[in-house]
Amino acid sequence: MPESGKQQVLQMDAIDRRIIQATQDGLPVVRQPYHEIARRLDLEPSLVMERMQRMQDGGLIRRIGVVPNHYQLGYRANGMSVWDVPDDRIEEFGNIIGRLDFVSHCYQRPRHPPDWPYNLYAMVHGQDRQTTEAQVKRIAEILGDYNRGHEVLYSTRILKKTGLRLTD
Repeated sequence: MPESGKQQVLQMDAIDRRIIQATQDGLPVVRQPYHEIARRLDLEPSLVMERMQRMQDGGLIRRIGVVPNHYQLGYRANGMSVWDVPDDRIEEFGNIIGRLDFVSHCYQRPRHPPDWPYNLYAMVHGQDRQTTEAQVKRIAEILGDYNRGHEVLYSTRILKKTGLRLTD
């Protein structure tokens, strides 16, 4: 980071733009996806990987990861569990809960009292509500007395997950 403490703005050039446009619908599902992108763009694979790493380091790309369709995998009782835990323990509990095999993501959000006291969110996936409720109970056991309240908000429909979109 620069001395001012502010992150520099990454300047995107024509090659970056082409790489983003080629990957914005996802990486190809092949053994060497970056090589395939490079082939499509008539670039060297090392350049594609270097540019994507630079864009990720510069904050233009937040992360590269798999986005599974839980419904197609048989997980139909997906619920966002929301928890009221002490702020000074949230990092500790977030790390523990985020590593559970039935939690796909776990993060902190600000509270909005008095209506919304929750600050820890954990997406729980189960094949049925009974399974999901048992998993939420397991999280409650981990939190113990630090669980000052929670709810489970079940998914009612699938939302299309997309990242950065560039147009010509």
